[in-house]
Amino acid sequence: MREFCALYGKEVKNFFAEEEEKPFRATQLCDWVYQKGVVDYDAMLNLSQNLRTVLKKKLLLGQLTLQGSEDSADGETKKFLWKLSDNRLVESVLISSGERRTVCVSSQVGCPARCAFCASGKQGLMRNLTAGEIVEQVVQINHHLFQIGERVSHIVFMGMGEPLDNYEEVVRALKILIDPELLNFSPRKITVSTVGVVPYIRQLIGEGMKVNLALSLHAPNQHIRKKVVPYARKYPLEDVLQSVRDYARFTKRDLTYEYVLLAGINDQPHHAEELAHLVRKDPCIVNLIPYNPVPGVQLKRPTTEAIEAFRRLLTKGGVRNTCRYTKGKDIAAACGQLALKKLTLGSTPGISGRHESRK
Repeated sequence: MREFCALYGKEVKNFFAEEEEKPFRATQLCDWVYQKGVVDYDAMLNLSQNLRTVLKKKLLLGQLTLQGSEDSADGETKKFLWKLSDNRLVESVLISSGERRTVCVSSQVGCPARCAFCASGKQGLMRNLTAGEIVEQVVQINHHLFQIGERVSHIVFMGMGEPLDNYEEVVRALKILIDPELLNFSPRKITVSTVGVVPYIRQLIGEGMKVNLALSLHAPNQHIRKKVVPYARKYPLEDVLQSVRDYARFTKRDLTYEYVLLAGINDQPHHAEELAHLVRKDPCIVNLIPYNPVPGVQLKRPTTEAIEAFRRLLTKGGVRNTCRYTKGKDIAAACGQLALKKLTLGSTPGISGRHESRK
């Protein structure tokens, strides 16, 4: 059975042509799903009963079942727990900031990267999500927002998983998200985060979509990076930086370097100076993320004084930087926290999440 939310371009119209249905039926179905956020064929009353029966048999829709959700105390962050068709669980996070409504989507169940500070990596990789499962996270959260007259404005691939290790499905999902006849997101409003999978960063250049790229850097040199990001053992930092710089030249967009600050590991003054020297010539911004405690992980958050000193040295070194304040920490929706946590509705494996707001 094909996934409706994994079809783009002419594929939707081709399906209806194969079923000897008129082309406007494709438009009707896309309107229900992408403009109204409806994933239940029985609710699509302008489609005939016979057509709905055919769709149920041949086009999979509604693959994510909402198991529960939690709101942060400030009301700015909402965590959604989804059960997949094989009963595995993933999470998405909706972050509200001013007029922005950003959805942090997962691309895998679990994560192969196993970053030292991240809870979801402790599970390892269970499986890749399909393009349809990725897109449907946005569709269903859009439906939630439509009820209050809002809609998703930005998308970040910063949830569970390493997006570029699920390259084909993630790229297909991106094409659906930016398709003008489907969800019609601007590539400028979509960010893909990676720990630095060099071959796929280069392949992404060839796709020509020009979505934003964020590199999970987390260290000023290869020695420390291999300790914090085990994936760094596959790809030397020099090669990773060259690939993202090539990507930036292609897109003519600034890079984002994510840097989780870990007390005593990568937060010292000489680390800040080394980081500034490493990236100061790049068109970039460094997002500093003070570590959020994860049960079972023996790492510590730097002091406020250490964080501010680190920022001052970056600024002195000519590097634009921000520091993310924690959003959703009270519901375990902050960076690195979302895995094997409990919602009030039950036990839930979650996502790694690198999605705090900035200041």
